[in-house]
Amino acid sequence: MAGPEQPPLLRQALTVPNLLSLLRLAGVPVFLWLLLGPKADGWALALLVFSALTDWLDGKLARWLDQMSRLGQLLDPAADRLYIVATLAAFLLRGILPWWVVGALVLRELIVGVAILVLRRNGFAPPEVTYIGKGATFVLMYAFPFLLLTQGAAADSTVAAIARPIAYAFMTWGGVLYLWSGALYVLQTVRAIRGAARAGRM
Repeated sequence: MAGPEQPPLLRQALTVPNLLSLLRLAGVPVFLWLLLGPKADGWALALLVFSALTDWLDGKLARWLDQMSRLGQLLDPAADRLYIVATLAAFLLRGILPWWVVGALVLRELIVGVAILVLRRNGFAPPEVTYIGKGATFVLMYAFPFLLLTQGAAADSTVAAIARPIAYAFMTWGGVLYLWSGALYVLQTVRAIRGAARAGRM
C-alpha cells in the first residue's frame, strides 16, 4: 500500500525539524575548517555540541509538532554521517585517532552506502535507521567532544586527564555499536534481496 502523500520538498524543508537538520549540514564545512585551519578546538567543540543537541531536538520536535516527513528521514541520518566522517577525517589528519580506528568506521560507511545502492537498484527504499545505529551515533557524538578536550594547550591539564578515559570509553562503545549496526544493515539488505529473488521465482 502507498504511504500518505508527502507535501512538496520546499514545504517539507521549511518545517522546524528540517531547518535544524539543514543547519547541522551547513555546519559541517565550518567544523572542518575550524579543526584543520586555525585549529580553533574550542569553537569546533561548541559547534559539535550544538550539532549533537540539534540532532536530539529535531527528532523530538518532529514528533511533538507532527512534522514527520520523508525529507527529514533522509536529512537526519545524512547529517549524522557527514559529521562522523568529517570528524574522523579531521582527527586522522591531526593524529587524534589512529588510522585503523578511522579506517574501520569509514569502511563501515562505504559498505552501508553500497548496501543502500543495491537496495535502490532492486526497487527497495533505504533501510530505516535502527535504535542501535542511532545509539551508536549518539555515543560517538559524545566521544568526539571529550577527545577534543584532550588536545592542544590543555593536553596536560586536569580537565584532559579526566576527559581522556571518558573519551576512550565512549569511542570504544560507540565504535563497536557503529560496526554492529552496519552489519545489521547489510543483513537486512541480503534478506530483502533474497526475499525478492524467491518471490520472482514463484
